[in-house]
Amino acid sequence: MHGTIESAAKLDELRARASSLPLEQFDPGDPELFRTDTFWPYFDRLRRDDPVHYCKDSMFGPYWSVTRYNDIMEIETNHSVFSSASSLGGITIRDIDPDLRRESFISMDPPRHAAQRKTVAPMFTPTHLDNLAVNIRKRSAECLDHLPRGEVFDWVDQVSIELTTQMLAVLFDFPWEDRRKLTRWSDIATTLPGPDGLVATEDERQAELAECAQYFSRLWKERIAQPPKSDLLSMMAHGAATRDMDAKNFLGNLVLLIVGGNDTTRNTMSGSLLALSQHPDQYRKLRENPDLLDSFVPEVIRWQTPLAHMRRTALSDFEFRGKQIKKGDKVVMWYVSGNRDEEVIEKPYDFIIDRVRPRTHLSFGFGIHRCVGLRLAELQLKIIWEEILKRFDHIDVVGEPKRVYSSFVKGLETLPVKIAA
Repeated sequence: MHGTIESAAKLDELRARASSLPLEQFDPGDPELFRTDTFWPYFDRLRRDDPVHYCKDSMFGPYWSVTRYNDIMEIETNHSVFSSASSLGGITIRDIDPDLRRESFISMDPPRHAAQRKTVAPMFTPTHLDNLAVNIRKRSAECLDHLPRGEVFDWVDQVSIELTTQMLAVLFDFPWEDRRKLTRWSDIATTLPGPDGLVATEDERQAELAECAQYFSRLWKERIAQPPKSDLLSMMAHGAATRDMDAKNFLGNLVLLIVGGNDTTRNTMSGSLLALSQHPDQYRKLRENPDLLDSFVPEVIRWQTPLAHMRRTALSDFEFRGKQIKKGDKVVMWYVSGNRDEEVIEKPYDFIIDRVRPRTHLSFGFGIHRCVGLRLAELQLKIIWEEILKRFDHIDVVGEPKRVYSSFVKGLETLPVKIAA
């Protein structure tokens, strides 16, 4: 089953449209395809017929799409030709006004990238994760014990957002009563301004991000005045590679850590329940054998693919798979397509919680830019499901999810659920 498309007739209609549309008219980065969960047949066709595809006209301008698993890995690891630098446009299909671009370690190339990344890496060591696990379990238990019974509620708001926001507040040692500001700033950082968006204009978006920078600047000054502590802000305030960051680099790294710690985990947390509701045989299998959580977690992360793509910019002319990529061209690596590549992943459209090699996926990226917090994301997902399985025989999804209007963040805005009284 592709996503949540229930009707075989609907899927056949989508496939027919994707197979009849001329390839030169393909624009797989159209956010509407993601909002309606109808992009799958387009990527299926691209992997088969045009795995390195050029779209010459879109709302984001022209771009290349790389859609096969192994090709994505090749682009991801070729830093001499394909750059992440924010000065060239950064890591998303959307171009940011050059005056508004902000460096972060994910939007830097070697060697500068490594020094800033190493500053926050101690947060995610096994010993530190063991300490965080106690906190995660306590907060997960409290959250689940307060959920309503016998009535419909929004899983995204009451569980996914609440738990990931609590975790972010702990990681940053952020004022607890203001923690939902972190959720808001994460959403603002990735939203597309427009009449139906969180903000109507880019100016509104920048104003809220300026508020984020101002709030964190105050916390930063507090951390500098204190001895080093084990939160992310203190690590950066006292780290040799990060303590003298300019304002744009500071906000860039904040936004990276907020979005990385919020959007990805929260959307996988929501996606995990949706996936199980669509595959009752797998839900039953998990209830009967909770030890399968170790393979369930990476399978969910592959299945959801919380960030649909990463982007690079060509530093020079380059021939790739017979296509001529020009210097300055935007190259989009579609993780969401690589994670359904039949040549690498057996039965990629099947949700299988006891896969033999569940970690074969691209959801965390690959190479030097692989997600620094991936083990924490896996830990949060494992613990919440350990606690769910202890408490509830079943959580029913009782309506269609509302999906995010974005071809970058692949997420759910709402998911109506019910727990039996």
